[in-house]
Amino acid sequence: MTAKLTQHQLTRRQILGMIALQTAATAGLTRIGLQSAQAVEPAAVQTAPAIVVGSGYGGAVAALRLGQAGVTTLVLEMGRLWNTAGADGKIFCNTASPDQRSMWFKTRTEAPLASFLWLDVVNKDITAYPGVLDRVHYDAMSVYVGRGVGGGSLVNGGMAVTPRQSYFTEQFPAVDATAMYNTYFPRARTMLGVNTVDPTWFESTEWYQFTRTSRKAATNTGLTTTFVPNVYDFGYMQREAAGTATKSALAQEVIYGNNYGKKSLDKTYLASALGTGKVTIHTMEKVTGVSRASDGSYVLSVNRIDDTGAVVETKQYGCTYLFLGGGSLGTTELLVRARDTGTLPALNSTVGAGWGPNGNTMVGRANHIWDTTGANQSTMPVMGIDDWANTDNPVFAEIAPLPIGFETWVSLYLAITKNPQRASFTYDSASGTVKLGWTAAQSAVSVAMAKKLFDRINSANATIYRSDLFGTPSKIFADDFCYHPLGGCVLGNATDNYGRVKGYSKLYITDGSLVPGNIGVNPFVTITALAERTLERVLAEDF
Repeated sequence: MTAKLTQHQLTRRQILGMIALQTAATAGLTRIGLQSAQAVEPAAVQTAPAIVVGSGYGGAVAALRLGQAGVTTLVLEMGRLWNTAGADGKIFCNTASPDQRSMWFKTRTEAPLASFLWLDVVNKDITAYPGVLDRVHYDAMSVYVGRGVGGGSLVNGGMAVTPRQSYFTEQFPAVDATAMYNTYFPRARTMLGVNTVDPTWFESTEWYQFTRTSRKAATNTGLTTTFVPNVYDFGYMQREAAGTATKSALAQEVIYGNNYGKKSLDKTYLASALGTGKVTIHTMEKVTGVSRASDGSYVLSVNRIDDTGAVVETKQYGCTYLFLGGGSLGTTELLVRARDTGTLPALNSTVGAGWGPNGNTMVGRANHIWDTTGANQSTMPVMGIDDWANTDNPVFAEIAPLPIGFETWVSLYLAITKNPQRASFTYDSASGTVKLGWTAAQSAVSVAMAKKLFDRINSANATIYRSDLFGTPSKIFADDFCYHPLGGCVLGNATDNYGRVKGYSKLYITDGSLVPGNIGVNPFVTITALAERTLERVLAEDF
């Protein structure tokens, strides 16, 4: 297996699930379950008591808890299973040498950094393929999402941050914060495998020189920095640095997947879900529509695609209980389309509303020549500048790596601002597509907040911004993409207080579409904890 976890760290269910994943990959199956260990793939299941759409954080929680409760569950995932090595012997490619595995049906990579020294040297031409990272484009915003079994956990930087309780309460006033912070957040962190970097090693290793340089600039400004936990195994990373383990985070691997060290969902929740023997995952199957039959069951229209993107089969699935975990974009689009085309007409008007990019804005600073960032940089961020308590300008800025293999003197950041702007998804009947109403003016609010913080840092350190990173000479702040899409089906508006969709019974949402546009930190721990809360209540009351 590619996950370098010792057997005593794994539960029996995880071991069984990981065997099922490996067996399916080896046999080239698109149906994954304990029974997939047979030499012949069984016929596709057409009905199931419960169906989960998507295998990201919310979907993975639903799959595990349903399986543990003895509910036969089918998970539909539009991406592929990432568990088969390519010609280079690796499952994933790195950022420096991307190939077809990098992006979802694109002929050129679309990395966050578009240029270096204004040269078009970052992105590469590739063959169209169902790669692991997608960049979904709307009129004034594009969104990075993961494609595959494990969703965004395959391609993110692993920063497993719990939001400030005061801000969580501000965003979710009807949710019992005490229960969240005493029960559901700890449960999520345990299941996700959250750990922290050894501070002593951090202070001495060359791989985090870039972080220490940014910390120095923040300290000079009078700002606070804080360590942030991660789902990357830092014990494994230390072995990478020592030369006793195959490099992954120390080999420029992150946005196109990590081959080793990272505890993505296929190693944690999903492996355990498969290990219950009650959960089956179908890959390369995209849900295109949902309706309700006369008996109250749900009917899903699904396209199965091949490695060229061609639809090779159109099918339908039926279920009694439907859990939507397709992410802020996937779930919201599915429900907006269902409401406005009349297949689920009782969905209320708040479906599609309350979307935001978590205030995401990326920016780079040019350091003095004596403030080096290091040729060798880990791809896993471990520290952020925490100015969220500044009521005039709340910002949490991740200190991000720029792992290109030589000294750049660039300090890179992903700022998460408290941007109150929100947008809605709407169905365009003329084109048959769902559009996002986010505008450049709304992004400008995040830019102004980030600029206010980084102007202070530049002033205190006599440094300047880098203007060569985002494609045009004048663009200093990258405000036209985000990593953290949130909202669209906000908890308590489109749903009740536990993710039950208003207007329909036995229809649930478990993903980031529940979060009202901003949570102040990387959101996946919050999404996971909310899903744990939902499943606990739903299994107790609805089954």
